[in-house]
Amino acid sequence: MKLKQITHRLHTLEASVESLQERRFWLQCQRRYTFQPIYKTDGKLMAVELLTVVTHPAEADVRIPPDRYFSAIPSRQRLTVVEEQLRLLEDWAQTFIGHGILASVNVDGPTLIAMKQHQPILDLIAKLPWVRFELVEHINLPQAATLAGMHEFGPLWLDDFGTGLANFSALSEVRYDYIKVARELFIMLRKSDEGRNLFTMLLQLMNRYCKGVIVEGIETVEEWRDVQSSPAYTAQGYFLSRPVPFENLENVLIRLP
Repeated sequence: MKLKQITHRLHTLEASVESLQERRFWLQCQRRYTFQPIYKTDGKLMAVELLTVVTHPAEADVRIPPDRYFSAIPSRQRLTVVEEQLRLLEDWAQTFIGHGILASVNVDGPTLIAMKQHQPILDLIAKLPWVRFELVEHINLPQAATLAGMHEFGPLWLDDFGTGLANFSALSEVRYDYIKVARELFIMLRKSDEGRNLFTMLLQLMNRYCKGVIVEGIETVEEWRDVQSSPAYTAQGYFLSRPVPFENLENVLIRLP
């Protein structure tokens, strides 16, 4: 009996040490930011998406998937990151205002709710009316804090439609400004004539729920031409532009050649 108790305590201690090491790992991670342009189908720049590059000092050349990083850090740390991102965008305010373009920032539902109680973030949002928040997943929010009532954050975008929980049930609950279609859905549907027709009808339907549809992950000229001939409003992807360091923001193409 005593041996079982000792074994149990040892396992508990090992688990605590592993948890502490994991927590320390994520707190030691470093962040830097890039952006990726979003172009209208006529080639004019509409917005840029802020992207987070996460690395750890132990392997500085290895990038950690941002979604893994944000799911691992506590809510208060995610708020710190959002505030950090907004302060970076504030430094480039004249560029965004001068070119009349928007900046999108990814955020999950729980963090968006927590932002309502974080005054520094609310103060920054009030000063940056050209910033838009992209919901990286759609969740069932408490009735007292529905997304539809979150006017302090301005128009919301929905990211990655066609994957996970981002589906038509999300569109019926919140009036999103723009909706992003995931590359996976776009590629799947363009494999056949029937799929291409379905893609057109899908975008026509989605346009009823928002100002426009953004197609993600465009990697070839053929994919870009397909988007241009579709009811999509804008697109982004490696074919149009790879992620760019923020110090090159002034040099971003306002219109594609």
